[in-house]
Amino acid sequence: MLTLISAERLKWRRTFIPQLLWVTPLFTLLLCGVLMGGRYFQTGAYNWWYTMLLPGALTLVCALAVQKDAKLQYRALLALPLRPQKLWSAKIAAVTGWLLAASLLFFAGISSGGWLFGASIPLMNSAAGSLLIVITFLWQIPLCLFLAARFGLFTAVLINMALNIAGVVTFDTGGLWDFMPYTITFRLMCPVLHILPNGLPVPEGSPLRSTDTILRDVLASLVWFGSLFFLTARRFRRQEAK
Repeated sequence: MLTLISAERLKWRRTFIPQLLWVTPLFTLLLCGVLMGGRYFQTGAYNWWYTMLLPGALTLVCALAVQKDAKLQYRALLALPLRPQKLWSAKIAAVTGWLLAASLLFFAGISSGGWLFGASIPLMNSAAGSLLIVITFLWQIPLCLFLAARFGLFTAVLINMALNIAGVVTFDTGGLWDFMPYTITFRLMCPVLHILPNGLPVPEGSPLRSTDTILRDVLASLVWFGSLFFLTARRFRRQEAK
């Protein structure tokens, strides 16, 4: 599997994926350093990071990761003496590595910015927030790979970003909507970072500050990841039959 993951990363050399690894967190930090320097730096940077810039960059990475193989209708991949599900798993694992690395760079930058401008988010809360963002974004990887393979780069970015915006608007609707994956990250950041998706602080005494549903939301997100992993792998397997 490690060999397959390395092979996937080799395909990225002539794409914008390696640059996105550092451009995305750096742009987020610089944007908020200029616009929201001082005590609002960390809250503003996190808000831009998980609501807009990371989802957009992740969708773009997924689209670029699958673009070359899709143009060839996966003939080069499916000619290999390997199960198609294993090849699909390698793509997901490679993009997961990108997500983790980008998140680590962002966490390092925002922690340094807190030392420079003054920390508005405790270090442990920031670390927990970054970890939860990674975990609750995992399900987007198989989904975005599938959307990009099926509909192309532009449509994949458009669909995923539109649904992320819908998640921002409806994150506290309640009921079954709490289990919709696009609302989970935004809701989790309320008790962990005390930030609403619109960038404002969560009011004291608000039920959104409750930590009671953190485990439930994390498990729901992992279930979505497992389900989408299975469904998209089965869809990729059909390429072999064609």
